[in-house]
Amino acid sequence: QVQLVESGGGFGQAGGSLRLSCAASGPTFSIYTMAWFRQAPGKEREFVAGISSIGGRTSYSDSVKGRFTISRDNAKNTVYLQMNNLKPEDTAVYYCAADSVVVVPTVPSEYNSWGQGTQVTVSS
Repeated sequence: QVQLVESGGGFGQAGGSLRLSCAASGPTFSIYTMAWFRQAPGKEREFVAGISSIGGRTSYSDSVKGRFTISRDNAKNTVYLQMNNLKPEDTAVYYCAADSVVVVPTVPSEYNSWGQGTQVTVSS
C-alpha cells in the first residue's frame, strides 16, 4: 500500500478556486491510479475525479466536469485537484485514494489506500 496525505483544503467562495494536493509515499507512485472522492455530511462517499497510472487518462463525475481538473506529477509523487468555479454543493471532506490498477474505478471499495481527508467549505 501507499501512504497518502492531503493538503490544500479550506474555505472558498462561490465562483472561486482551490487546489488540493495529495502527497504519496511508499512504493513506486507511477504504478498507482489516483482518485479524489468527497463525502458531505449525511451522504455517501462519491467519486469526483481520477487519473490512470498508464497514459494519465482522466475521468470526472458529471457534477464537476468542466470545473475541476485532476493532474499528477510522478516526479513529486503528488496528485492535484484544481477546483474552479466552486459551488456551495462542493462542500465536503475530500479524500485522496490510490490503487495499483490501470483503469479508473469510480467505486470507493476498489481503492486500497486512502488519505485522512481535507475539509473544503464553499460559501455562497
